[in-house]
Order: sequence, then structure tokens, then C-alpha cells
Amino acid sequence: MSVKEKPPLIWLNVTLFLSSFIVAVFVAPWYGFEFGYEAEHWLWLLITFSFCNLSITAGYHRLWSHKTYDAHWSLRLLFALGGAFALQNSALHWSSDHRVHHKHVDNNDKDPYSAKRGFWFSHIGWMLRHYNPATYSDYGNCRDLQKDKIVMWQHKHYLLLAILMNIGVPLLLGVIYQDIWGMLLMVCVVRLVLSHHSTFFINSLAHIWGSQPYTDKNTARDNAVLAVFTFGEGYHNYHHIFENDYRNGIHWWQYDPTKWLIKSCSWLGLTKKLRVTPKMKIEKAMAKQALAKASQNVSKLPNASLLNETLNKEFDVLMSKMSDYYELKKEVLESKKSDLAKKYEHSVLKVRYQQMKQDFKAQRRSWELLVARYA
Repeated sequence: MSVKEKPPLIWLNVTLFLSSFIVAVFVAPWYGFEFGYEAEHWLWLLITFSFCNLSITAGYHRLWSHKTYDAHWSLRLLFALGGAFALQNSALHWSSDHRVHHKHVDNNDKDPYSAKRGFWFSHIGWMLRHYNPATYSDYGNCRDLQKDKIVMWQHKHYLLLAILMNIGVPLLLGVIYQDIWGMLLMVCVVRLVLSHHSTFFINSLAHIWGSQPYTDKNTARDNAVLAVFTFGEGYHNYHHIFENDYRNGIHWWQYDPTKWLIKSCSWLGLTKKLRVTPKMKIEKAMAKQALAKASQNVSKLPNASLLNETLNKEFDVLMSKMSDYYELKKEVLESKKSDLAKKYEHSVLKVRYQQMKQDFKAQRRSWELLVARYA
């Protein structure tokens, strides 16, 4: 696209992003050197930054965009206020963009923030020009969200809510702690810039930097470092293949505070119907991806045909044992619910299950050692 063909600039966005960045990088440090920031400034920066980002990750993203769980109205209201505080448009608008992104990921003509158009475009450039003016006529891909009264209330009053949250909250804190300018700089501007760019990293860096253990059909990557800065959204390769899972980091040791928040709220009755991808589907995806990578690597070797045959045979054995294992596991779990007369049947199933589990683990280990040789 030539310079003349570029859509017109959105001057409001250009002004907002540029001015907030300049103030955060130059004015806020100057104020700190001249007048100093106290513990309360840093504490409220952390609290409001976390509130804003979790409202985006748990609310805008995993609740409204992907419907990975249901939430109580009080939690939805908090997410709506936090989303306005994050200043990333209304939940309806944000979700509409995001659903298009998933439907047409990496398609430069349809994905609103396609990573294949470069880091700058996917990070912030797509918001600086009118690239998709016709997309928001009726939000037709979010009919479900238009039935949510809180979503529509926030969408209708978004500008007012954004002003109240971004100016009102820092002003109130400034009055309480007798430092209006300090709180405006830290809780309004610095927090806003941190919130913006840590979220934008999901669209940019999370499609450039990291590994692809589940799929290479798109540019999404898993990155544990990014997960720290994005409240768990860094496990993006997993998310793009299993978008309806409320988790991004599926293992207990993976940093995903958004997942922890959603799960904790379920214990309090604030969330329910948490959607989880079956383990068998996850393992199959990983095995297929490992096979694809290994096959690609061995294709360069002299005995590629023989090696590929070995890889595919081992893969087929793994798939067979995996299916048998998870099918038997399901039977064992169902037999636990049966009456006492079926205790013996359950014990027999359990013995078979333990043996099958060992066989499956051994086959999986054999597969992992094989593909590791050609990784």
C-alpha cells in the first residue's frame, strides 16, 4: 500500500498515545525527582494497573470475546468499569475486533491487527488510522453480547465512564493523600501507558517471540516471559488453537493470574461453567505438531523416507494407545458413580487402567525421545 493510499489518521488516538507516552517517560520521572513519590503512589499504581489489565484479560477477553465461563453481574460490572479505566474502547467494540482477529488470524486483508503486517502495525499502528471503518456498523458478530445489559450500558456510556475512571479515581486518591498531581501522573498516565502496551504486546510480541508447541497454522507463540507482563496471556499458541478454554497457562506452574482469578471466583459463586479443553485433544495437538516439525527436519536428511516412515508408525502407535488410555480413564471415572454391586467391576477396570496408563506413558516417552532427535 502506497503512502497516498493509506487511510486517514485517527487524530484522537494519535494524540492520546503520543501525549500519554511523553508524559509517562519525561514528566512523571521529573516530578518524582523534584517532589518524590511515596509508597501510596506505587501501591495504587500496582492496584489500578492490575485492576485494568485483569478487566481486559478476564473480562473483555476470556469472558466476553470467547465466552469461556459465565460471570455474576457484580463481576461483570467490575470488568466493565475496569475496561473503561483501561481505555481500550467498550467491551462490545473490543470483542468484535477480537473475534474477527481469531476468525481471520494473519489474514492481512481481514485480521484487524494481523501480525504479518509487522510489529508496529499489530502493536499500535492498526489503531492510528481508519483501517476498518465499515466493521462497526452493527457489531453483527456480537449478537450474544448485545443481550448483556452491562455490556450495552458500558458501550452506551463508555466516554463518560472512561473520563470518570481515568480522571475521577486519580483525583479522589490525590485528595485523600494530598498530592493531586502525583496521583494524576502515576495512577492516570503511567498506569495507562503500562496498561496499554502490556496489553498490546499480546497482539504483537506474542505473535513473534516464543515457541509453537500446539500449532504452526498461525503466528501465535507461547512465551513464559510475556505471560508475566500480560497476566497470563503469553501462552498465546495454546490460546489460538483452544480459544474456548478459560485457561491460557494449562499447567499449575505456568504463570496465569487471570486463570487463578476466574477459578477463585468460582469458589465464591461469582463464576461458573468454566470451559476446559479435554486433555486428549491437547496431547493430540502437541503430538501432531511435534510430528510436523520432526518430518520437516528429517526431509533434509539422506534417509528421509525411512525416517518419516518410522516417525509415522510411532505416531500411529501413540495415537492408538492415547485413545485407549483416555477411553478407559473415562470408564473408570464413570464406574466410580455406580452402586456397590459394581465394586468388583470397578476394581478390575482400575487394574486395567493402571496398566494402560503405564503403557501410554512408556509410549509417550518413546515418542518424545524420537522426535527430540530431529527437533
